[in-house]
Amino acid sequence: MRVAESQQDIAALAKGGRTNIAGFALRLLARLPFLFIAGRLYGPDIVGRFALAVVVVEFAALVATLGLKRGLAQALTSTERPHVCVAWDAMAVAFVASMIASAILFVFPEAMYPNSEIYGAERFLSLIVVAVAWSDISLAALAYRLNVKAQVTARAVVEPWTISIAAWGFYYVSARDGLIFAYAASMAAALAASLIPFVRSYGIPRGWKPELRPLFALARANIPLAGADTLEWGTRNVDRFILGLMFTPTIVGIYYMAQQVSSLPQKLKTSFDPVLGPVITQSLKDDDRSAIARQVRQVAFWIVAAQLMLTLMGGIPGEAVMGVVGPQFVSGTAALGFLLFAEVLATPGSVSESALVYMARHRNLMISAAVLTFQIVLSFVLILAMRWVGWPINYQAAGTAVALMVALLCGSIAKNIFLSRLLGESVNPIRWPLIWAALAAIVVGGLFTMLPKRLEWAELLIGIPVIAATYAFVLWKWAFGEEDRALFRKMPKAEAETAPA
Repeated sequence: MRVAESQQDIAALAKGGRTNIAGFALRLLARLPFLFIAGRLYGPDIVGRFALAVVVVEFAALVATLGLKRGLAQALTSTERPHVCVAWDAMAVAFVASMIASAILFVFPEAMYPNSEIYGAERFLSLIVVAVAWSDISLAALAYRLNVKAQVTARAVVEPWTISIAAWGFYYVSARDGLIFAYAASMAAALAASLIPFVRSYGIPRGWKPELRPLFALARANIPLAGADTLEWGTRNVDRFILGLMFTPTIVGIYYMAQQVSSLPQKLKTSFDPVLGPVITQSLKDDDRSAIARQVRQVAFWIVAAQLMLTLMGGIPGEAVMGVVGPQFVSGTAALGFLLFAEVLATPGSVSESALVYMARHRNLMISAAVLTFQIVLSFVLILAMRWVGWPINYQAAGTAVALMVALLCGSIAKNIFLSRLLGESVNPIRWPLIWAALAAIVVGGLFTMLPKRLEWAELLIGIPVIAATYAFVLWKWAFGEEDRALFRKMPKAEAETAPA
């Protein structure tokens, strides 16, 4: 019986992963035009200012949700009030918090633009905080009702395509503020794409009287979960802010482009979040710790395997990849390589955290805080050390990427060991054939990087598919078992019908 249930769990994880990976592919396809347009039309200086402003706005929006991205499901589960009222209570709380955050940023726009002069429409970017927060809350409410399609539509289709098209159009309106206008337009469009299905699902409350006190109490109780989300977000974005304090916007812009390319593998992890959490909580309810270990190992292996392929595809021909964005961004190739490998090293810890937030939320929060602190300190140490030695500026900027990679590796090891001790079973997803597949891809990819400059197109158009094919062949042949291959096929119909409920 338990074996059949375990197979069902893996099948559920694979099904959810397939659904959301489709959204990842759409987002990847839509994000590439934005990187090309931003790099070619606006240049690294404008991109750098934009990158710093966005990181502050998104942090403000994250704080404004008050942890309700995760806590709303708990509120809906435990309430006796109509769900429509509770959902709109959450929207009201997020609106109040967003208005406070927007007002602070509007009065002190230096927080968004710490290293450049402020004029034009820059400070009005702060008004978009509520759109980001409301979109997050409405999608969280829809996820409670298992509506994953809305998130894919809003985040993988509407948002990236809007910012790509708007960035091109607004360039001819204002070459300085065009990216800011485009970002605001994309967030507004994503909000519309989130609110429409939200209203269709929950409706408009009749006779609604907001009861904010219970939600504020829930937000206080949810601080460890919200803190984990905030710290994970900070780990991925504090490097950009540090660069803004230490370098010109041009350096930030180059790094931002490398960061955007490298962030694509990270989004694979989020493809499994909507299904991994419920499966883990059910296993916790059954007190089946071996099942949790299997689930964490399986999902982490799937994600690491896919991320490593994307890392090799983007990292081996790194100069050519950054050159597509724009020739002035090629100096960010070193940062790109470190950032790509950082995402692979982070995944075992990130997947382990999916269980730790339920099993040991406070200790998990302490580990995350220590990782972020270590990353910040190491970033400044590396930058100042390289500056003292006299290394080039692009090497100094890559120091933040090195610090991120080292910090994520340490955090991943710590969380893996911690969860293994709690479960009494290893959760390490790494298998030797991963290394063999990577080495084979590096050898093949290295041959393409030796091509003359005039054949750089072949490095991208032929080399990248060959790298992927070589890696995938070795992996499929020697690393993938039956459970691994479940990700690539549907559960047999007869098996699905006879599986126990």
